[in-house]
Amino acid sequence: MGGRRRLGSLVAMPFPRPVRVALGLCVLGALSIAASVGGAAAWASHSSEGRLQTVAGVEPHDVAIVLGAEVLSDGTPAKFTAARLDVAIKLYKAGKAKVLVVSGNNSAEHHRETTNMRRYLVARGVPSAKIVEDAAGNDTYDTCIRARNTFGITSAILVSQTYHLPRAITACRSLGVDAVGVGDSSVAKLRFWRTGVLREYPANVKLALDVLRGAGPEVAEPPSRAVADALGR
Repeated sequence: MGGRRRLGSLVAMPFPRPVRVALGLCVLGALSIAASVGGAAAWASHSSEGRLQTVAGVEPHDVAIVLGAEVLSDGTPAKFTAARLDVAIKLYKAGKAKVLVVSGNNSAEHHRETTNMRRYLVARGVPSAKIVEDAAGNDTYDTCIRARNTFGITSAILVSQTYHLPRAITACRSLGVDAVGVGDSSVAKLRFWRTGVLREYPANVKLALDVLRGAGPEVAEPPSRAVADALGR
């Protein structure tokens, strides 16, 4: 009986104050992270609302921007990348975009993403003169800020997988590019799709922080006439 009373009193004893403080901070931290993730996701969803279009339904634009993704070591665009490029080809051939900007990391380490994206498009009937490479579009934020500051693009169709477009549209709109998106979902059954969807949550938070602090691009370059020249202006 006495043993049970002692056990009960031990169970009822409160945690020491330092432990309570630590637990409280952990809870507050978890709540803050959840609020940040949820808030950033809601921001991206709201900013892109009504801006996800189809090839048939999107209004014609001067420019469509293909956001880069993996290129294999032999120069072949990976399935996700090829699917984006296929959407861009449809936009061009339907007269919905006059010029295609392929944006990515064109370093040897990344297997010359934009060079090989251009090659893929040309092999499928897009004139090389109507393709512009953004060889330093190293991520979504950089693609958008360079579209505005380097290439002078103020309005564009963005091309990526559908789960990526809310963040991409939000990034470009926040940086001065009036963007809509035409997405691909043909690769939705591939394993990476689920990973990509989950990745958007922390990526939305990073985007919000980049916009708030006015981050510049990783590679800043003087203004380029490449897009204007491709448009014949």
